[in-house]
Amino acid sequence: MISNQILQSTIDGLKNITRRDFCIIDAESKIVVSTISNNVGEYVPQVEAFINSQADSQEMQGSHYFKIYDEYLVEYVLSVSGVDDEAYKLGKIVTFQIKSLLVAYKERFDRDNFIKNLLLDNLLLVDIYTRAKKLHIKNNVRRVVFLIECDDKKDNNVSDILRNIFPDKTRDFVTAVDEKNMILVKEVMSDDSAEIEGYAKMIYDTLSAEAMSKVYVAVGAAVNDLKDVSNSYKEATMALEVGKIFNCEGHISHYAKLGIGRIIYQLPLSLCKLFIKEVLKDKRVDSFDEETLTTVNKFFENSLNVSETSRQLYIHRNTLVYRLDKLLKTTGLDLRQFDDAIVFKITIMVSQYMDYMERQSQNRM
Repeated sequence: MISNQILQSTIDGLKNITRRDFCIIDAESKIVVSTISNNVGEYVPQVEAFINSQADSQEMQGSHYFKIYDEYLVEYVLSVSGVDDEAYKLGKIVTFQIKSLLVAYKERFDRDNFIKNLLLDNLLLVDIYTRAKKLHIKNNVRRVVFLIECDDKKDNNVSDILRNIFPDKTRDFVTAVDEKNMILVKEVMSDDSAEIEGYAKMIYDTLSAEAMSKVYVAVGAAVNDLKDVSNSYKEATMALEVGKIFNCEGHISHYAKLGIGRIIYQLPLSLCKLFIKEVLKDKRVDSFDEETLTTVNKFFENSLNVSETSRQLYIHRNTLVYRLDKLLKTTGLDLRQFDDAIVFKITIMVSQYMDYMERQSQNRM
């Protein structure tokens, strides 16, 4: 359905050109938009009889009236001031224009509906290809799903911003999931991660520039077939959640780069609790002081290199060794040993996952 704002803008522009007044009336004989002030919402009794008649146009009370059809049903009635030939000609032109807008907006609605059902796996395989052909959507094209979450939209319309970034409506599709999440189904040239990362960064930078408090962008894997777009959406959904848990400093998460976080995210909480209990002996990761955790994280960032870690932390090498020995006495894990380092790294990630799930559970209560 065309918005009233679009219809009002259309007839306002036409009045500026033609110096004629226009009204658009709905199928219930009420004025929807008008260039005449203070008559929107009024009931027009003569229009009801006109709608039920066989005529497509009619002169009534000093104006020309024209039916505007959506397929075989009357969607609107257009009123043009005047009963002369010019008014009739203008009415025919405006009727054609609004009918074209109806077709365009209906196709857009149909495409949006199709993409939503495709993402949610609500279509049979045969329906996917049949409807895609009808809507002129190509099948064997490489596509990626981007899931965008904005915590604070303020007065910004995220869908409009995304459509301005990617204006080709025949190749790229923008649709809403809920009031916080938007989806972009983007056509890409190849599997080149640089291209996909470039789009993700473009989305993040543009939306962040619109003064939104928090923006997260999650990226699914590239797929070659329409039927697999839903898989890319599911991957993007997982990437969004996993990224929030383990990628604390970043706001862009790629499914292909989730690594071990993807595995931990799918573990049952009971198993996670058992693992933490076995490794930390009834302690929690957050029981360690901030200095220890900062040291450990920097040590991991530098691939267990003692010299480089101490340099970046601005501490003496022996101070770092002392901290690692202290952790060894507490946990029995020597982080200078690769196997022990892996165990503690997984322990930190499992603890992050458990904390996140606990917060989610509390928020739902």
